[in-house]
This record gives sequence, structure tokens and C-alpha cells, in this order.
Amino acid sequence: MALRFATDVSTARTDYGTVLLDQRSGQYWELNPTGTLVVQTLLEGGGEADAVDAVVAEFAIDRPQAAHDVAALIGQLRQAGLVAS
Repeated sequence: MALRFATDVSTARTDYGTVLLDQRSGQYWELNPTGTLVVQTLLEGGGEADAVDAVVAEFAIDRPQAAHDVAALIGQLRQAGLVAS
């Protein structure tokens, strides 16, 4: 599943991760390096499994925990209305 943000969502990379700004509401979210890696993988056309693989390869985390965390982040992005349908 490739990820695409809604048209009113801006992203900016920082030294600490990525900031997402919802221009409709003025709310912003800051993603840590793990969240940034997940989003970057999905924006580049990778699927959820690819994002899990990337997290496992980059960080000292086991696959079940990585899969849970990736699914949770994707769910939160959807729930916040940041992801285009």
C-alpha cells in the first residue's frame, strides 16, 4: 500500500524526524526517526511489509513489535485525516 498525504498536508524533514502540518486545521505532528522511515518507505511506493522490513533493518526491534508499530502509525495517520483515500 503506497501512502499519499492529503493535498492540505505539508511535510518537512528536521534533524529529529519529520513534521506534518495539516493546513486545514493548523495542527501539526512530529514523527520520530522510526515514523519518518515508515512514512518515507510508504511514500516511495513500498507496502506495509516493506516498512516493517525497513524498521527491523534499521533499529534493534523484533518483527512482531515493528509490525504492530507500523500498523499503529498508519492507523493514526488515517484517523487524523492526513492520508488521502
